[in-house]
Amino acid sequence: MTADTSRDDGRLTVVEQTRKRSAELFMVFRDETATATERDGARDALVHLHLPLVEHCARRFRNRGEPFEDLVQVGTIGLIKSVDRFDTERGVEFSTYATPTIIGEIKRYFRDKGWAIRVPRRLQELRMQISATTAELTQSLGRSPLPREIADAIGCSVEEIIEGLESSNAYATLSLDATDDGSDTGGQSMLEAMGVDDDALEHVEIRESVKPLLENLPPREKKILLLRFFKNMTQSQIAEEIGVSQMHVSRLLSRTLDQLRQSLDEG
Repeated sequence: MTADTSRDDGRLTVVEQTRKRSAELFMVFRDETATATERDGARDALVHLHLPLVEHCARRFRNRGEPFEDLVQVGTIGLIKSVDRFDTERGVEFSTYATPTIIGEIKRYFRDKGWAIRVPRRLQELRMQISATTAELTQSLGRSPLPREIADAIGCSVEEIIEGLESSNAYATLSLDATDDGSDTGGQSMLEAMGVDDDALEHVEIRESVKPLLENLPPREKKILLLRFFKNMTQSQIAEEIGVSQMHVSRLLSRTLDQLRQSLDEG
């Protein structure tokens, strides 16, 4: 029991020392007669003095997928803002004033990180306003509110509401590796379900150019080409089909192809 009391007394002593040192540094930092070097030194000392406060706030957001060091770095930005804005005449402890700013900076970091595509801060904040206002209006109206009603409630234009709604599409995206059943294994991924390149596309233009030339061919030559290239029949099968020799089919086919190539070159 005595040891616990001593530890509590020690903690109180550290807190009082920090408060005293903080007050002294703020006096220098706010002293207009002090040199720029003295004021900058006091500012840096204030930041270092209250870094444990930043670490304490950052611990609240651990295990959320972001490195603790990054959270401390972001929280330090909030601490610096608090030091620059703090008014010693308010009669409020600096730690009380700085804590909401530090936590707000960390929350803003998570909010920015949550967007799959980078969008302006004003649109991120507008999206949150739209979401909250839509929920309130839906409850009071008994239906989904119109963009005009949301705009009137927030105090902005309908165009801004539409822009904010469209920006919501950038908040989250679906990975191409995601499966249709939501599992990590099994199921077909979106990438696998997407179409593939059609190797025959590059031949479309050629086929379209050849069509009118085929129409001008004699019936027998035209039939030979159709059987060879559209039904994939061999020359022997074609010969049997039209009642001529395989050699004759070969000569007709070569002659016809030469004519088509010549016509294409001339065209």
